[in-house]
Amino acid sequence: MSAAIQPYTLLDDEECESRILAARETLADRLVILGHHYQRDEVFRHANFTGDSLKLSRQAAASKADYIVFCGVHFMAEVADILSRPDQVSILPDMSAGCSMADMADLKNVERAWQELSEVLDPEESITPVTYINSAADLKGFCGEHGGIVCTSTNARHVLEWSFKQREKVLFFPDQHLGQNTGYTMGIPLDEMVVWDYDKPLGGLSATQIKRAKIILWKGFCCTKCSSRNRLITLSKNSLKLK
Repeated sequence: MSAAIQPYTLLDDEECESRILAARETLADRLVILGHHYQRDEVFRHANFTGDSLKLSRQAAASKADYIVFCGVHFMAEVADILSRPDQVSILPDMSAGCSMADMADLKNVERAWQELSEVLDPEESITPVTYINSAADLKGFCGEHGGIVCTSTNARHVLEWSFKQREKVLFFPDQHLGQNTGYTMGIPLDEMVVWDYDKPLGGLSATQIKRAKIILWKGFCCTKCSSRNRLITLSKNSLKLK
């Protein structure tokens, strides 16, 4: 928990509620509060807009508010700040609020991976970097700098289709499962989707594996994320081993 928010943890619920209502009345239309679906009820009920992070950021940018308070995690407030007008100020109540998925990849490791890939091929000519929106702003910037793009879970397939039109391969981070599931539904063979382990030299891969791969997946995922397609891919892998 950040130092700035600590004094407010000592307030009882009634006092905290009273202060929030007073601030909203004073600021009126100059303030917009965004409540992500994951928030608790006592926070959620104060939100002007509720929903997923990208939708909320767009709604805030389109509002007349001067101040955007994002009740969510760090990358969400960054997205709101990116999409907001220059005269709007984006505020994250707790600067230590993070996302385990977003924390799976950082700029230092991604830049090192890009450099190591250059030992095998020219990434600027052959790889489109794609980051899931659940990532830090500097990783979104990295993708922009290297001709890449940002995706959501909804448009991941469309983004991959676009990416392959730009270059023959994709480096997908930080959500390994989203990249693999999407590639699988596009008909990309499992053995053409390799996992880059940032803790190992050359991602733990051989030059041959990298050259053969269509998608290079970042080793990163939420442990609770297990969709039916995840299970389908696991079954497919097991079937391949049995053949």
